[in-house]
Amino acid sequence: MMSPVLRRLTFTTHLATSLGWAGAVLVFLALAVIGLASDDDVVVRGAYLLMAPATWFVLVPLAHASLISGIVLSLGTTWGLFKHYWVVLKLVLTAFATVILLVYMGTFKEMAGIAADPVVDIGAVRNASPVIHSVLAFMLLMVATVLGVYKPFGMTVYGHRAYRQRQGTRSDIAVFPDATAASRSAFPLSYVVAAIILALLFALAALHMLGSGFRH
Repeated sequence: MMSPVLRRLTFTTHLATSLGWAGAVLVFLALAVIGLASDDDVVVRGAYLLMAPATWFVLVPLAHASLISGIVLSLGTTWGLFKHYWVVLKLVLTAFATVILLVYMGTFKEMAGIAADPVVDIGAVRNASPVIHSVLAFMLLMVATVLGVYKPFGMTVYGHRAYRQRQGTRSDIAVFPDATAASRSAFPLSYVVAAIILALLFALAALHMLGSGFRH
C-alpha cells in the first residue's frame, strides 16, 4: 500500500489530469464548432490546422496521465484494480477513450492537410466529425467521473474472493503465524494485468510518435 503522502500526491495528479482532460475536450469542442460554423475562410482553415497539434500537446498527455495515475492509485490502495466494478468500468472507459484518441490523430492530420490546401473549397474543409467525437468523448469522461464519485455496483467476483481469502489469512495468522507465508509472498494478478495494459499503451504511443500511426 502507498504511504499517505504518496497516495495524496497520486490522487491529486489523477484528479487534476482527469478534470484537465475533460476541460480540454470542451475547449476542443468549441474549436470544432467554430471551424464548422464560421463564415471566415481563414478562421475555418485555422481551426482545423490547430486540431492536430492541440490534440498532441494537450489531450494526449492528459489522457495518458489520467489513465496511468488511475492505475497506480488503484494498485496502491485497498480499492484494487479488479476488486470493484466501478474501478473496472472506469479503467475500461479511460483506456478506450485514450486508444480512440490516438487512432483519431490520423484523421486530424488528414483534415489539416485538406485545410492547408488553398485550392480546396471551404465547404470541403468543414467536417462535423470533430464535433461529434468531442461530444461523445465528454459524455464518456463524465460517466467515468460519476463512477469515481458514486462508486456503484459493489465488488466483483474476484473482489469477493480476495476479501474472503484475506479474512481467512488473518485467521490463519492468528493461529499459525507461518502457515500463510507463501500466499503473502504471491505476486498479485492485478499487478501483472496492469503491467500488460501499461506496456500496450506505451507501445501504442511509441508507434504513434514514430509515424506508424493509426488510421480509420
